[in-house]
Amino acid sequence: MSSLETADTGSAPGVGAGSSDNPPPPEQTAETALSRTLQKLARGDLLVVVMSFVFAFLIGSVLIVIADQEVRESLGYFFDRPADSLTSVWQSVTHAYSAMFRGAIFDIPGYARVAESLREAGGSGTYVLLPALAAGLRPLTETLTVATPLIIASAGMAVSFRAGLFNIGGTGQLIAGAMAAGYVGFTFDLPIVVHLLVCLMAGTLAGGVWGGIAGFLKARFGANEVISTIMLNWIATYLLFFALKTAAFTGANQSQPTSPSVGDHAVLPLLLGSGFRLHAGLFLAAGAAVVLWWLMSRSTIGFHFRAVGSNPRAAQVAGISPARTAFLVLAVAGALVGLAGAVHVLGTERRLTEGVAGSIGFDAITVALLGRSGPVGIVLAGLLFAGLSTGGRFMESSQGVPLDLVQVIQVLVVLFIAAPPLVRTLIGLRRVDHPGARSRVRGARRARTGAEKAAVASGAAVTADTSSEAARTDATGTGAPTGDRAAGGDPEPSPPDPPATDGPAPAAGAPEDRTEEEER
Repeated sequence: MSSLETADTGSAPGVGAGSSDNPPPPEQTAETALSRTLQKLARGDLLVVVMSFVFAFLIGSVLIVIADQEVRESLGYFFDRPADSLTSVWQSVTHAYSAMFRGAIFDIPGYARVAESLREAGGSGTYVLLPALAAGLRPLTETLTVATPLIIASAGMAVSFRAGLFNIGGTGQLIAGAMAAGYVGFTFDLPIVVHLLVCLMAGTLAGGVWGGIAGFLKARFGANEVISTIMLNWIATYLLFFALKTAAFTGANQSQPTSPSVGDHAVLPLLLGSGFRLHAGLFLAAGAAVVLWWLMSRSTIGFHFRAVGSNPRAAQVAGISPARTAFLVLAVAGALVGLAGAVHVLGTERRLTEGVAGSIGFDAITVALLGRSGPVGIVLAGLLFAGLSTGGRFMESSQGVPLDLVQVIQVLVVLFIAAPPLVRTLIGLRRVDHPGARSRVRGARRARTGAEKAAVASGAAVTADTSSEAARTDATGTGAPTGDRAAGGDPEPSPPDPPATDGPAPAAGAPEDRTEEEER
């Protein structure tokens, strides 16, 4: 290679040892990408949700151990035989959570028992597999059954929450929908499909009207929706108690506060046969999630809801009426919750009782908040709460663990998920919520230290200059200029001449005065 080619090659950008445009090595790039991925995961909601479950179940494990009588007895002689105490603690926790899994998702012993009995009877293949799977998946079908009205009611709550209104009237709206759907179901005799549709529409309309009452009070008189919806809950509850004591709702069975069963044409069809309680309301729950997504993300009225929830004054300036929007929000939310009550009566309960609403109305508030008022989050949170409910009942019956502990676990899960900084602090990722805070603190400290050092250095320099000037003054004895000026350098500049005035002459000795006297 010639020297010219060598020079050209060495001066090319990005080539040569002295170039500053060299790309980073692959190891550094991979490390940077990995760190960014880890930071993204740490900032995401998935890690918070997973660790919330971990912390909630850890605290629940401690409570389970405390509630177990055998474990408490074994801890009494822990220092004598620690292995027995640790074994009892482990068995208590693992058996409790295994029972919860069996009651909520899949019953492994039930599956094995049915499969073994069918094989002993001579069965094989699908004749064994399908019945065994049906026995094993029965807990999952119960979880889906419990989650169905909960998801629908949570979708209604999410509408009001995203519009900036805190709707606490889920129980009253659900009771109104259940009463209307149940009354139409056991009073009228209509064709098979029409009867079911009319019952669902009656429940939806009743829930919308009940929610619209709070919306009207909010829009017309400015009443706080929290207070009005809570009061409407009690009104609906006692109205149900009164109705179940009247002939219109009790029928021939007036000795007990229950209504007649709804007609066969008004019942939601079962999906897996008479051996399971799972009904077609599951499709309505999925449809409610889709309606929530379309309403709040793709419709004009949903845009109005979100605009008023974000900034009512800006929405009013844009031509959106906050009062009318508040009425529509609570009416739509009440309609969805009323549909949940109708599904619960027509699919699961089949009749009206004093406890028909249960805790669905208040659980829907928690599920909506836990799911961040989004369709996917609501579905997952609804399945979670339903699984904890069904699994907790089986855990109580099989292991003797109080059902109240399951509710404590539910509350802990919600508490941790509602406080992501707390979860990240517990797992040592506190800096994720304040990225760059430590580096900014270090930079501020370095800047402060540098400023202090500069101030000290400048002070020392000023002191040194003052000392040298004083030394030179003492050497001359008169304070005359020293250095270059004493050696014949440039003299100090003389002051400017005073301006001419018409008044008396300046003091004697001035050049101008002597010249005037000589002329005279």
